[in-house]
Amino acid sequence: MTDTAAPPTYGYTPDKDALVKRLHRIEGQVRGIEKMVNQDRYCIDIITQISAVTTALDSVAFKILDDHVNHCVAGALASGDPDTAAEKSRELLEAVHRFAGSR
Repeated sequence: MTDTAAPPTYGYTPDKDALVKRLHRIEGQVRGIEKMVNQDRYCIDIITQISAVTTALDSVAFKILDDHVNHCVAGALASGDPDTAAEKSRELLEAVHRFAGSR
């Protein structure tokens, strides 16, 4: 018997390619910061670049969180299954707490 189940889709799935491209750009920014440190660049210039990377990562996180709410959480609530709705709501609150706690 062959498993023909489709892989799960998540809220970010339609935008996955754009998200991956954005993450690659952020990765390049981080490599640039490493190069700045190796070149003994001015502290404030390095901090400015770190701030830009942090802002870029926050943007990606907000996009994925927004997609999670509009797809995963909304789907769980619409399913009418109280256990599934409670699980997705708990996941959402934990994610928000983790994200807010990293600030």
